[in-house]
Amino acid sequence: MRIDIISVLPELMESPFQASILKRAVQKGLAEVHFHQLRDWSTGKYRQIDDEPYGGGAGMVMMVEPLDKCISELKSQRNYDEIIYLTPEGETLNQKIANSLSIKNNLMFICGHYKGIDQRVRDLHVSKEISIGDYVLTGGELAACVLADSVIRLLPGVLNDEQSALTDSFQDDLLSPPIYTRPEEYKGLKVPQVLLSGNFAKIEEWRHDEAVRITRERRPDLLGEN
Repeated sequence: MRIDIISVLPELMESPFQASILKRAVQKGLAEVHFHQLRDWSTGKYRQIDDEPYGGGAGMVMMVEPLDKCISELKSQRNYDEIIYLTPEGETLNQKIANSLSIKNNLMFICGHYKGIDQRVRDLHVSKEISIGDYVLTGGELAACVLADSVIRLLPGVLNDEQSALTDSFQDDLLSPPIYTRPEEYKGLKVPQVLLSGNFAKIEEWRHDEAVRITRERRPDLLGEN
């Protein structure tokens, strides 16, 4: 998989891809992540990429021309399965979206800033808009890192235990059940006996029941109960 990320602050995103699972994915050649400084496609002495909004109002808008030039150049080099704009107005990221993106070959992320990007960029190029939550960040860079992480970890060979991703929260529209490891007892708190029984059918039944209980308590909407 290849991910191209367009940003005015690409240095903000370098660190997450230099450690842990994302670093391993890149080193193994399972994922390529390329950052593109949007100002490289701007014109003028100050490499301007924003301007005042037509119609007045507070804030600045990312200009159509630099973004169009950058995106068009990248599109001339390869076909993209999705061109994604990270924006609060987008569809809220969930596990199903991450799953669907993980089987793609080429993705492009556009990181917004200021009040957002000129609508014509969306009309010309954007195929999908994604939000990571109902709040506003300084820019789309952190959201791009979250999206990339959620997708790359699902690629075959990235996790040491590939079955692990299949049992994550939300994969079956349930939150995860409680988990335990050694010691069996700590400060009077004991591991549930069923997990020590060796009866895998009973263990799976307990895990499912606990996942349903926790989901009903914390996210009843996932069960269609809100």
